[in-house]
Amino acid sequence: MKDILVIDDAATVRAYHKNILVSADYNVDEAVNGIEAIEKIMQKQFALYIVDINMPKLDGYGFLKELRSMDVEQAPAIMVSTESSEMDRQKAFEYGANYYLIKPVKPEELLTVVKLLAGGG
Repeated sequence: MKDILVIDDAATVRAYHKNILVSADYNVDEAVNGIEAIEKIMQKQFALYIVDINMPKLDGYGFLKELRSMDVEQAPAIMVSTESSEMDRQKAFEYGANYYLIKPVKPEELLTVVKLLAGGG
């Protein structure tokens, strides 16, 4: 089973994404912000990251910038945000996102992208 890290400060959003992913046979770990996510990455390898932009302490952009500079195996990252402007999308790709989805994400849309980037669960 592939391990996916869902990084979002909203518990309801983490639970929503986790339910979709677990139903498709993925293991899901959660982090409430970029700092907690970095700590988890230091202990474990993930096949994929699902990252919110707006979070306290270390936001999604800061997390991606830090992740991409780390000496760890680099896994793809999906930025999932309510921010729908082209500028936000562009910034996400500049910082190292592989895909950009706008909340609320439909379950089948999320799973299609996850399978594309990480393979099956």
